[in-house]
Amino acid sequence: MITPPAGFRALPLSITQLSLAAVLQCGQSFRWNIFPLLSLASGTSGADNLHPTHEYRLCLRDRVVCLRQSLDTLFYRSVLPGPPLSRTLQDEREAETLAWLRDYFQLDVDLEALYEQWGKRDSVFMNRQQRFSGIRVLRQDPFENLISFICSSNNNIARITKMVKALCRQYSPALIALPSPALTDDDSNDPSTQELTEAYHPFPPPSALAAPEVASTLRGLGFGYRAEFIQRTAQMLVEAHGVAASESGVEPAEKWLHSLRKMSTSDAREELLKFVGVGRKVADCVLLMSLDKREVIPVDTHVHQIAMKHYGVSGSSKAKSNMTPKLYDEVSSKLAAVWGDYAGWAHLVLFTSDLKSFSSYGLSTTAAFPKAQPDVKITSRQRKSVLATPSATPSPAGKRKRKQVQEATVAIIANEKVESSSTQHSDVELPALDDSSMADRVKRRRRVKVTIAAVALK
Repeated sequence: MITPPAGFRALPLSITQLSLAAVLQCGQSFRWNIFPLLSLASGTSGADNLHPTHEYRLCLRDRVVCLRQSLDTLFYRSVLPGPPLSRTLQDEREAETLAWLRDYFQLDVDLEALYEQWGKRDSVFMNRQQRFSGIRVLRQDPFENLISFICSSNNNIARITKMVKALCRQYSPALIALPSPALTDDDSNDPSTQELTEAYHPFPPPSALAAPEVASTLRGLGFGYRAEFIQRTAQMLVEAHGVAASESGVEPAEKWLHSLRKMSTSDAREELLKFVGVGRKVADCVLLMSLDKREVIPVDTHVHQIAMKHYGVSGSSKAKSNMTPKLYDEVSSKLAAVWGDYAGWAHLVLFTSDLKSFSSYGLSTTAAFPKAQPDVKITSRQRKSVLATPSATPSPAGKRKRKQVQEATVAIIANEKVESSSTQHSDVELPALDDSSMADRVKRRRRVKVTIAAVALK
């Protein structure tokens, strides 16, 4: 186990039990910020799997949780607003963060044992389990999970992420602003990055989204018809359960949603289906990803295609079938019979393995961005922004070096495009949200800089 980064604590945990690179980008949660890391001056490279290559951050109600990962260790720290804490209080806060991590990632579940069980029952899973290990279902806050998947209707991962982050910026005051983690030793001396900070917003409570004017505001932010669904669902929760928050800041409606964990699957689903904009698929996503219903398999056309291809479910592979209740039940029942009590978890592994953005994914590195390199047209402006002007009489070695840099540049720009097109749900073109902040643009430039510098060292 390597020495923890400064300020971080270490939790021994194999990447086969939890792969942050996969779990936080496969369409479960949409608020994690991801920062590439690389110290070229010290010769550290993500290729050896020994050192973290990315930092992941999520804003909770009272703190920002920061994570890094190596092959055998999860590194964590929490950042709270206000003055520095005493050592005793800091230890208490970190103990709370560790408890949250164990709950959020459901670390009490032995994922390797489940993979072995699924592999014995299913040859399709067996052929994919080694390459796609470490993929587990999150245990999210039910209200955030519900609103996020109302946003998912006829949408894709990149756009859902933009919507959810825009929602938080609009209706939740910033908890804290933090500088981005340094990418390289050179960056730490770069005036353009020294002052770069990013504001972190918790997810808003139901009362913040319940007012009638919320719908028009969200429409202005590009939410379309989902704007009314979100506002009316929040309004229903507030009207039914009130707004008087507890000392912890949790509203009665949020507590009620948590109570659905104790209900049977059918009863909890029935309650969720009462909300505006919640159909069977959205309800099942919430049941699986926040309400402990591990056997539930959310079914959409993508999952139906997997079931037809590998598990003998009826339908046409040439056209998208209309997802009738009968077909939904057929797909869900068939897959549940194959995978058993944790069928929803197994489904997520197969689903993730079928995403285009994970076409080159593997555990040979801990990279945060699944590698996919389709045939992408690179504009002259994009190329000029990252490629140096060649010398008048380049040497053969220089030509090879520039070719390597060009290929690396194409890969990065291609990955940016794949990030925007990888889908958890049906791909429907929507108006782009204005989410390209200065921090986003700098992070993209940094990814190019890191790759070019790494190539230059070869």
